[in-house]
Amino acid sequence: MHKKFHSPKRGSLAYLPRGRARRINGRMRNWPDIVSEKATLLGFAGYKAGMTHVFAIEGDPKSPTYGREIFNAVTLIETPPIQIVGVRAYSRGDGGLKSIGEAWLRDPPRQLRRILTLPEHFDTEGALHKLSEAIESVQDVRVLAVTEPQRTSMAKNSPDLLEIGIGGGSASDRLEFAKNLLGKKVPISSVFKEGQYVDAISVSRGLGIQGPVKRWGIRRKTHKAHKHVREVGAIGPWNPSRVMYTVPRAGQMGFSQRTEYNKRILKIGEDGSEVTPKGGLTRYGLVKSSYVMLTGSIPGTEKRLVRLRFPIRGTTTRGEAPKITQISLRSVQG
Repeated sequence: MHKKFHSPKRGSLAYLPRGRARRINGRMRNWPDIVSEKATLLGFAGYKAGMTHVFAIEGDPKSPTYGREIFNAVTLIETPPIQIVGVRAYSRGDGGLKSIGEAWLRDPPRQLRRILTLPEHFDTEGALHKLSEAIESVQDVRVLAVTEPQRTSMAKNSPDLLEIGIGGGSASDRLEFAKNLLGKKVPISSVFKEGQYVDAISVSRGLGIQGPVKRWGIRRKTHKAHKHVREVGAIGPWNPSRVMYTVPRAGQMGFSQRTEYNKRILKIGEDGSEVTPKGGLTRYGLVKSSYVMLTGSIPGTEKRLVRLRFPIRGTTTRGEAPKITQISLRSVQG
């Protein structure tokens, strides 16, 4: 008896057109609104190092595996401290947020000059004073931060410039919080805690130009088919006389921005040798600085920048942080 082969078309049409991302670093389009009396940073960034697996005791009382040892595939992200180099304030207009001013460090780090040209001896105090005077029109305050890839095993000296939102408190509290952070280095342990849920934004692995069989999962035609086997039978009717967007066609596959919601932080460590296999992680090397361990997989290849933020859906924490009993030190591709 012939067994029916079921292979539906892959992928959501909501992501069309499938093209390459404009930038290799993910873009943060929204920041969550958190209710807190104290102002706090809402995000961080690190570099994907690879994947491994751990055994941990579940600490979520609502989980069916509460109190039991479970297996988890995890992603390691190296997160050296970020340095706050600027403050930016926004007001809300008819078209959304509009920048009303910004302040930069008077003497920014040398690595920042690789990617950005700033006026020498910037008047930081004067710029901050102008922002304080316009506090009544300020609706949102964000900080500008740079990463420190030179602290990792990557052969990269140019930092990545990020804009990170600030949540909690009033507008004046957020501005005062940003002023105090200006020029300081912030570790990930001061932003996120173990057991917390975060969103991970990154650009997925690029696969180049692929045909409709691999890109959309359509079935190959029979060997008696005219001309080509790995293509659709017809690309559309006579009327309308055009190719519909729903027809599977060849094109770019991968290298798209993706957001993974509610990834749980299993561990935040300072010593990278705890999770580094002998000989280093595949296609990455040694984890030298602090790191964060997330459940599941994260889009992108090794050494890709991964941006983390407070969850925009659901709750921030759920029960106690899992207690890790064993970490596999085998180098696994991820």
